[in-house]
Amino acid sequence: MLGADMDAGTLVEWTKHPGDAVTRGDILAVVDTQKGAIEIEVFEDGVLDQIVVQPGAKVPVGTILAHIRGAATSAPAPTPGAPPPAAPAPVRAHVSPMARKLASDLGVDLARVTGTGSGGAITHEDVQRAAQAVPAAPAPVDRGAAMRSAIAAAMTRSKRDIPHYYLSTTIDMSAALAWLRVENEKRPMTERMLPAVLLIKAVALALREVPELNGQWVEGAFRKGAGIHIGCAISLRGGGLVAPALHDADRSALPALMRNFQDLVARARAGALRSSELADPTITITNLGDQGVDAAFGIIYPPQVAIVGFGRISSRPWAVADRIEARPLVTATLSADHRATDGHRGGIFLTAVDRWLQTPEKL
Repeated sequence: MLGADMDAGTLVEWTKHPGDAVTRGDILAVVDTQKGAIEIEVFEDGVLDQIVVQPGAKVPVGTILAHIRGAATSAPAPTPGAPPPAAPAPVRAHVSPMARKLASDLGVDLARVTGTGSGGAITHEDVQRAAQAVPAAPAPVDRGAAMRSAIAAAMTRSKRDIPHYYLSTTIDMSAALAWLRVENEKRPMTERMLPAVLLIKAVALALREVPELNGQWVEGAFRKGAGIHIGCAISLRGGGLVAPALHDADRSALPALMRNFQDLVARARAGALRSSELADPTITITNLGDQGVDAAFGIIYPPQVAIVGFGRISSRPWAVADRIEARPLVTATLSADHRATDGHRGGIFLTAVDRWLQTPEKL
């Protein structure tokens, strides 16, 4: 799954070839989608056995692209007296020098040309026919418009199918910002942390207390997330947004979480995300504080069951020990799926987020 708002992609290239050994996490192929180029990862160790889809083909999400043979799988034993098996590598067809030059001039891939000459040799005429059979380049796609359309379809489905409920709370950020200021003074400019990373970590730790907000609604039931993988809504320079995952955010120390967040933003805007980063989020955070927004009530990104929103941190009146003071406050919101939780559990979650932010040294 590449994302609930995606339905198809175009295979750009293979980074492995049949017969290559692959391990979990290797990049197998690159697919172009409305969200940009996505790297397709391997999810099991083995050997790339067969490529099913060729570069240039547009395929729906869920299409089998290749077959991977498990590393432990061995070839069947030969039958006694039978001839040895054929070599697995394809035999290179003979190409005349004239045909080779023409293929180079016309940009024809000789590996895709069927030879009709003697012994399957590729001739000058074979190359000409192959060149004429190449389809015309498709008209350029307005990726921004395509992404907006895909997002609109996903959000329409979300509002139609998911019974949302909404909660909000106001959090005093005085302790968190004071602690962050002291911590950042110890660090070089390139390693300083942003308030956003404190919000992400507080959400991640609060989800340990209310795990039913961390997961996906699949086939009529809630499926708890295998880890706390925070989807971070990131706006793209060309328009639209993506929400790739910060994996295991609850277990990451703040400096590492900050580095991972910065890397995720940079790669999202460069179109260099991995497929797992788009498929794995178990909840999403949207932060519109940098846009001057006071509160953000999000629409749940299916099949997730919750989205957390943060507005800007701004100085506002706050009651402290029977007096009114100006304090840096932020509004935190929760949009959640009533099939998975209710307002009582949602309230416990927001209270936990607040509590963690009052003790930032424990984040």
